[in-house]
Amino acid sequence: MKLKFNIKEVENYIKKQSKESKIYIGCDSSIYKRNDILYADYVSVVVIHINSKNGCKIFGKLETEKDYTKSLNMPRLRLMNEVYKATNLYQELIFAIEDRKCEIHLDINSDLKYNSSIILKEAIGYVKGITGFEPKIKPDAFASSCAADRLIRCSY
Repeated sequence: MKLKFNIKEVENYIKKQSKESKIYIGCDSSIYKRNDILYADYVSVVVIHINSKNGCKIFGKLETEKDYTKSLNMPRLRLMNEVYKATNLYQELIFAIEDRKCEIHLDINSDLKYNSSIILKEAIGYVKGITGFEPKIKPDAFASSCAADRLIRCSY
């Protein structure tokens, strides 16, 4: 399955929606080995909740990159790449979003028993620094932990 969207198509779709519509942006990734080289698939999503009550439209894109993680138990680089991708997508769409409510969703768990917690402070600080608002994390980060996760699983 090829996941890809044209950013202009997403912008135009957002601009056609009412100001009550909400925008949710997230990213999730999956790591795998091919020919002894680690790769990561990143799925970034834009979820547009139409009028905040009439269902939603999901745009998703898949990007594959080499992964330079030193240890699979410490996925700091890959997780921060998810944060960068979601935040960059927000920056690309900021003029279309205008004054609609927007949230960045991070697939990060604050519970220390999960590996993703290792980047919690850095990720939140980065998103706040770029966007001016605090991102949502698990369990409130459905755009990354549900929508992007579902699309990445469907791409195999």
